Amino acid sequence: MIEDNLCAVLNKIDDLRLENRKVPEPQPNEVLLEMQSVGICGSDVHYWKNGRIGDFIVKEPMIVGHESSGKVVKIGKNVHHLREGDRVAIEPGVPCGKCEFCKKGSYNICPDIKFCATPPYDGSLCRYYCHDADYCFKLPDNVSYDEGAMIEPLSVAVYGCKRSGVTAGKSVLICGAGPIGLLNILTCKAMGVSKICVTDILENRLSNAQALGAKNTVCVKNMEIEAVMKEVISRLGGQPDITLECSGAEPSVKLGMKVTKPGGVLMLIGLGAPEIKIPIIEATIREVDIRGIFRYVNCYPIALELVSSGAINLKPLITHHFTLEESIKAFETAHTGAGGAIKVMIHCGK
Repeated sequence: MIEDNLCAVLNKIDDLRLENRKVPEPQPNEVLLEMQSVGICGSDVHYWKNGRIGDFIVKEPMIVGHESSGKVVKIGKNVHHLREGDRVAIEPGVPCGKCEFCKKGSYNICPDIKFCATPPYDGSLCRYYCHDADYCFKLPDNVSYDEGAMIEPLSVAVYGCKRSGVTAGKSVLICGAGPIGLLNILTCKAMGVSKICVTDILENRLSNAQALGAKNTVCVKNMEIEAVMKEVISRLGGQPDITLECSGAEPSVKLGMKVTKPGGVLMLIGLGAPEIKIPIIEATIREVDIRGIFRYVNCYPIALELVSSGAINLKPLITHHFTLEESIKAFETAHTGAGGAIKVMIHCGK
C-alpha cells in the first residue's frame, strides 16, 4: 500500500509547506499518476507571494503546481487508451464537456473548467495525483519527463502563434523575454519565421533570447516609445506583421498598438494589471487586430510533435533542478531568478 504522498501546500501568502496527504483513488475516467517532473510557473509564484490572481483567491490550503508529467500507476474502470507504466504529459485544465464553448471546441474558456492549482482546485506538485485520462498525453520515447512538464507552457506559445497567424514569411515582434517569450521565439522559428525582434528591460533576458536564435534584440529600459519603435522597425526592416506581447506591461502593450503594421495583429499573451491606459485610436484607425488568449486549446499534441521531432529543443530553458523536499528552495529560486533561472524543475520521485 502506498502511504507516502508528500505534497507542496500553499496555506496563505508566504506560507508554503510540505504535508503528507492520503493517496487519492482514481475515479472511473481518471488515472492515478506517480508524479515525476513539475515546473514552477509564474502564476505559482504569484499565488505564493500575493495569495490571488484577479478573482482567483487562495481561501483554503491548496496544492500548487500545474506544469507536470508523470507515470500511470492505476487506471479508472472507464479508461481504455492508457496503461499502467505509460509516461504522460498532463494538460491541467479539465472542462465540463457540455457547455456551448466545450461543444464548439473552445474548452479553454469553459466557465466550469477545473484547472490545477487555480483556487479552489489542488495542483499536482505531490508524489501521487489523479487526473482525467482524456487530458493525459503519452510521451514519445525520446521526450523526457522534464520536457513533458514543459509541454504546458509551450502550449501557451503554440496557441498564441496559431491564434495570431504566425507563419513563414511574417515578421514578429516579441515583447518580453521571460519563459513564455522565449518559448514564443522557439515556436515562431519552428513555424518558419525568420524575422524576429525581442524586447525586454533586462539585458540578461535578452542574452537568453539571443542564445535561442533571436538575432535582433532591444533593451527598452529607460527608452521612450518612439525610440523603441524606430529601433524595432530598423531591426526588422519594417513594421512587424505580428506583435506577441508576453510581459503584460503597459508600455509593451502601447508599443504593440503603435508599432504593429496596419492590418496586423497584436496578440496579448502576458497578463498584467487588470486595467491600463492604451492608445486605442492608434490601433483602431490602422485596423490592428487586438486579440487575447486564455491558456490554450487543442495544443498538447502539436507541442509534443514539435518537441519529439526536434523542431523545438526545450532543454536549454530548464536551468534548475530540485527534489520535492526542496520545493520551498525551488520557489525561492524561481522568485528571485537566482543563478540565471529560467525554468525551475521539481522532481517528485523519491
